[in-house]
Amino acid sequence: MSTLADRPENPVVGLRAAHESAALHVTGAAMYTDDIAEQTHGVLTAWPVQSTNAHAKVTIDVSGAYEVPGVVRVLTADDVPGLNDAGIRNDEPLFPSEAMFYGHALVWVLGETQEAARLGAERVAVEYEPLPSLITVQDALDAQSFQGTPRTVQRGDAAAGLAGSAHVFEGVTEFGGQEHFYLETHASFAVRDSEGQYFIQCSTQHPTETQDLVSHVLGIPAHEVTVQCLRMGGGFGGKEMQPHGFAAIAALGAKLTGRPVRLRLNRTQDITMTGKRHPFHIAWKVGFDEDGLLQALDATLTCDGGWSIDLSEPVLGRALCHLDNSYWIPNVHAYGQIVKTNKTSNTAYRGFGGPQGVFLIEDILGRVAPTLGIDPLELRRRNFYQPGQTTPYGQLVKDAGRLETIWGQLSDEADVPARREGIARFNETSPHVKRALSMTPIKFGISFNFAAFNQAGALVHVYKDGSILVNHGGTEMGQGLHTKMLQVAATALGVELHRVRLAPTRTDKVPNTSATAASSGADLNGGAVKNACEQIRDRLAKVAGRMLGVDERDVRFGGGFVTALGAPVNRVSWNEVVKAAYFQRVQLFAAGYYRTEGLHWNPEIMQGSPFKYFAYGAAATEVEVDEFTGAYRVRRVDIIHDVGDSLSPMLDIGQIEGAYVQGVGWLTLEELRWDTGDGPHRGRLQTQSASTYKLPSFSEMPEEFHVRLFENAREEGAVYGSKAVGEPPFMLAFSAREALRDAVAAFGPAGHSVDLGSPATPEAVFWAVRRAQEAAAAASVDHADGRTLVAAAGD
Repeated sequence: MSTLADRPENPVVGLRAAHESAALHVTGAAMYTDDIAEQTHGVLTAWPVQSTNAHAKVTIDVSGAYEVPGVVRVLTADDVPGLNDAGIRNDEPLFPSEAMFYGHALVWVLGETQEAARLGAERVAVEYEPLPSLITVQDALDAQSFQGTPRTVQRGDAAAGLAGSAHVFEGVTEFGGQEHFYLETHASFAVRDSEGQYFIQCSTQHPTETQDLVSHVLGIPAHEVTVQCLRMGGGFGGKEMQPHGFAAIAALGAKLTGRPVRLRLNRTQDITMTGKRHPFHIAWKVGFDEDGLLQALDATLTCDGGWSIDLSEPVLGRALCHLDNSYWIPNVHAYGQIVKTNKTSNTAYRGFGGPQGVFLIEDILGRVAPTLGIDPLELRRRNFYQPGQTTPYGQLVKDAGRLETIWGQLSDEADVPARREGIARFNETSPHVKRALSMTPIKFGISFNFAAFNQAGALVHVYKDGSILVNHGGTEMGQGLHTKMLQVAATALGVELHRVRLAPTRTDKVPNTSATAASSGADLNGGAVKNACEQIRDRLAKVAGRMLGVDERDVRFGGGFVTALGAPVNRVSWNEVVKAAYFQRVQLFAAGYYRTEGLHWNPEIMQGSPFKYFAYGAAATEVEVDEFTGAYRVRRVDIIHDVGDSLSPMLDIGQIEGAYVQGVGWLTLEELRWDTGDGPHRGRLQTQSASTYKLPSFSEMPEEFHVRLFENAREEGAVYGSKAVGEPPFMLAFSAREALRDAVAAFGPAGHSVDLGSPATPEAVFWAVRRAQEAAAAASVDHADGRTLVAAAGD
């Protein structure tokens, strides 16, 4: 009997298939939520009235809006028949009486046109009674403004480990958030039919939760609400929790007016109303022995949750579970807490706290390596997990040897030692431009920490003509999930790819879906699709066995034909078997189900095995830095990444490339700035568009980009031996940040430790270069005076 990981001969999985919507994307023919609304008659448009105060009690007069021609209705808290809330903790009122951040939507205006709704919103009068506002993490710490439950990960005795360490360092690591900046902003479209049923087309990563929240707001059962997601124009986690309120507004408008309602945020509304990646402030103390082996880590992680809890608790939990990255730390005490500030409610973002945890240990290793007198690449390598070791939360690091293997392969294939020698020679003769090449690894856990989300369903139909329709609970946001599911179904049924079509994700086809998040979309939904197809295939095997005159156990499906084991010339077509099955009254559809086994996790004590497996990888990045401007360019990137036995190699390589670039954006370019002054715009986001919020562009792309999938990496217990790919490669971008650190260090004296700002923008790099040059000048004076220079742990 085959296992979940087993592949038949000549499978469709593993082929370099093009994205199933590629032609639609490049021709502009792909339909999105707002396109569907455009094709519907009599649609009303929703427009928000946003707060211009970061924290205030509000009194609202909507009468002026009704004086604007084309305004049909203004939605307020009094209109809500159910629960006036869109949060998982009932802490996010749709229509608040207290503005909690600058840009908070207070009421919504419905108009015959977008312009009518906009002008109506301008006529809504809002009176503010200002309240104290907390904008920065330090503001919240000073005010002791916390939310959620603090968590601690602990192993061994960190205090004793530090006391016994030969080298002890301490410092603060602080970094900001990141805007999702998906191409398609938040959009929902709601229709109420003659039977009182609600159909919601929504750009959501979690249709079931959207369905639940809409039903709660309307005060009706979930079976009266159908949510569909045809496709999203990007998500990155930003559409996991936050679409629900927008869908509820559209549905409420449809209920009250009896007309279809569309809601699509423009870019400024989206960026000022929705959450970002969580910023962190981390105070740490770390110890090493004489050989540079980590001995202990004590850290306090403070996460900025924004104005409501949203997903901050699980984000913090995953950060705590990834602060070790790929390194064995025998003694760990890590305490995590969430502060409440008057900013947008921060939410899921690719990596979901993992990048924040990895940031800590990579920053530490990069800062202390020069002081320890150990090459940073060697310092990382000698601290890798070894077989048999466990994480600080108690999970065995399965396949830990892959870290060393990938690291060695990457070093050889990218010719890292020789190139670093060449870079050193270049730097000796180049006073104003310096280069550096750094490598960083990744070990990332795959599965939802919340056990109930680790399940999925699918519904597969085989029609009389042999064509196949697949429904599953995952959503497509450009990552290629639907393409992989087509390949899984074609492989499981033994047919060509063109015979299979994907239906839009709908809650009335596959109920109780999990979010397409945590990089688990292919694992979960692939398992469910495979299960449904195998049910159908087993039924057809009995029919085919009779047609071929063999036992059903000897029937094989492949390439659109059904053959007998040992007699491949004795075959019948797929279509013939399906037709025969129909006339024999054999069921040609099946509901599939999958749940991830082997997980156990106690969030109270942060111990257990929350992950199905770990994804491994490593990247080598070479950069060049200009002394006069701090500007840099990425000269070359080499990556080897572990995706198990890939379901769709071309898609996986694309995901790796995109994740790396997005990570580089967060680490070196993308800076969110709020007005922290005491003036009338306190709390206003100042980087509201692509003109002020800098995203990676063509000029930031690596001049050379080499990506290879790690070979012979079949993952037992995962669909066709594959592994997740969405989030782990994001953290390979730390190699770029560390290369920038090393390039800056080249302007300074030997042993100079660089505390690099975050993000490492050209401005931040410029000032780091200036500090390095000042250290070099000071060292030169000290040596000239015959004094001994004592290396410091920081700048």
